[in-house]
Amino acid sequence: MCYGHRRSVSPDSFAQSRARRTENENVLVVEDLRGRLAETEARLARARAREAELSRRLEEMKRFVSVMEILETYLKRRFREQQEHLVHLFSSIPQK
Repeated sequence: MCYGHRRSVSPDSFAQSRARRTENENVLVVEDLRGRLAETEARLARARAREAELSRRLEEMKRFVSVMEILETYLKRRFREQQEHLVHLFSSIPQK
């Protein structure tokens, strides 16, 4: 009986087929890992940019607080001086 022209399946051809499948799977895994790495690097870059912006804002707030503390000290001193001046003025007025 003749069933036509058939290729014989040898263990070598099976191994080669399996090796190609494994190689294709490896390529897909590598591509997936590269994509995930790129996403991770992009997230890291965004996080670093956010950190830099927050650090800049923190320094700006620290400067603002320092200026406010200087103003507070100045205003307290001026208020005390004005109080002393008024006390001096009222004490120099002759009483009836």
